[in-house]
Amino acid sequence: MELILMTSVVALIFAIAVKIKYDEDQLMKKYARRNNREWGKIPDVDYTDAKLNAIKEYYLANQGKEDVDDITWNDLDMDSIFMLLNNTQSNMGEDYLYATLRKLQTDSSELEKKEKLISYLQEHNEERNQLQTRFRLMGKVKGFSLYKYMNMAGDIPIHSPIASILMCSSLVISVILVALSVFNIISPIYGIIMMVICVINNVINYFRRKDKIKNYFQVFKYIIRILENAKNLTDCGVPHLDQYFARINELVDGFKDFKRGAFLVFIDSKRGEGSFFDIFLDYFRMLFHLDLIKFDSMVKKVHGRIDELNELYDLLGYLDSTVAIASFRAYLEEEGYCIPDLHPLEQPRIVVMGGYHPLIDEPVKNGIYAENSVLLTGSNASGKSTFIRMMAICAILAQTVHTVPANKYEGSYFRVLSSMALTDNLKNNESYYIVEIKSLKRILNKVDDTLPTLCFVDEVLRGTNTIERIAASAQILNSLSESNAICFAATHDLELTHILEKQYDNYHFQEEVVEKEVLFDYVLYEGRANSRNAIKLLGMMGYDESIIDKAEAMASDFVDTGIWKSIN
Repeated sequence: MELILMTSVVALIFAIAVKIKYDEDQLMKKYARRNNREWGKIPDVDYTDAKLNAIKEYYLANQGKEDVDDITWNDLDMDSIFMLLNNTQSNMGEDYLYATLRKLQTDSSELEKKEKLISYLQEHNEERNQLQTRFRLMGKVKGFSLYKYMNMAGDIPIHSPIASILMCSSLVISVILVALSVFNIISPIYGIIMMVICVINNVINYFRRKDKIKNYFQVFKYIIRILENAKNLTDCGVPHLDQYFARINELVDGFKDFKRGAFLVFIDSKRGEGSFFDIFLDYFRMLFHLDLIKFDSMVKKVHGRIDELNELYDLLGYLDSTVAIASFRAYLEEEGYCIPDLHPLEQPRIVVMGGYHPLIDEPVKNGIYAENSVLLTGSNASGKSTFIRMMAICAILAQTVHTVPANKYEGSYFRVLSSMALTDNLKNNESYYIVEIKSLKRILNKVDDTLPTLCFVDEVLRGTNTIERIAASAQILNSLSESNAICFAATHDLELTHILEKQYDNYHFQEEVVEKEVLFDYVLYEGRANSRNAIKLLGMMGYDESIIDKAEAMASDFVDTGIWKSIN
């Protein structure tokens, strides 16, 4: 009987080991296939406000003086650009990628280092796939900022594990009593009653304590996952990454005491969530509180060691985000991309050839060579706003991910600012005009001799009357042109193209009205706009012909005389 029981136990243990190994192999193959399937594709991720706010926490804790500010970020819809790039597999990666897009680099050595790594990952698919798989194993926590809670972990009050130890011990004693009853040493009723009481008590207290520490518990589980897979990451055999792996190993080795017994809190993530062994351990932890006891021990060990965790977070985030940038380049291959040529030039300059907006399907490519500021004219929907957004996005991507959606990008290192998609600030009881002049003032305040400013303004001072708008706009734009800045400004006020013709180069977009259809080619042309199609568009919308004819006559008369006549 004893032999049969022992054989059964050994067979069960062997079966569990085989199942664990099988699950692990299948998971690795699944991730490898998924990596290849999703490479160079737009990531299929659902973004809620809570998720985006959690991702921003890392950046907010590490923001700098020359970063892309909130107004510019929102003007350019950079959240959508981030989503386009975010083929990361870990919290560290997506946090780091978001921060990267907001932190404009002016150090050529940092961009050169990033370029070497991106290029290597583009050329070595197997090594890249191994990195992606190991980052997938780390995964992403949902619903809160891992970085924020990790940095709060050092402030978690130290909790005594005595209560959990006593509950665990009581259940063990009840099991022993039941075992003794098998040999008729004591009555089984005592052991069974004690076991039932202990199980009920342990489960209730387990969930009660777990609910109080659930976010921190998730963070600690994820830290364990990071440490386990960071070690596996460095074993994947990528010589090009030895300098990163050496430091990662040093940091991971410093947390050996933290990792010891980690399976009590969270099993080796190679087996994946929901594996057979994981389910078994969940029930085991619930009854014996071993994860809670280990958690209390981990709290003591993490105090005073947050800086090392942050350094590890940065290193892993840098590597994961760089893989995502390489995937972004694969996505851009159909339309084309270039590696920017950046210089600290005495005379600020920006050159874009064949540039396009990465969020637009079948985009029309445009280019410009600009050492002076630029005024853009043309009718609504002709392409002015899209062009200046494209230029701003290209400049930001050049100095962040070193990848530009264009055939060529060359120019200075810039700080990049915009004033475009503004609205009334009802919360602060501010009109559109007040919001607009504050936005423009922040650009003027930023301009200095330390770094050229590249700024983009869409319909400057549209919130006020024509006479004051033109006068004030001319002086603001002139001030920018005379400073260490290149300004791209879109306007409907053709008067500005004459007033500022010595300070600004004139470019325009145009359209053609054919019968009752407006045709835009979205191509940038030199010179100021010379067509007036706004009135013609009224006819296309079904306005009475008498209104259109009289409006045309009034406009022509004003052009000839410079005077608006009253309507009789």
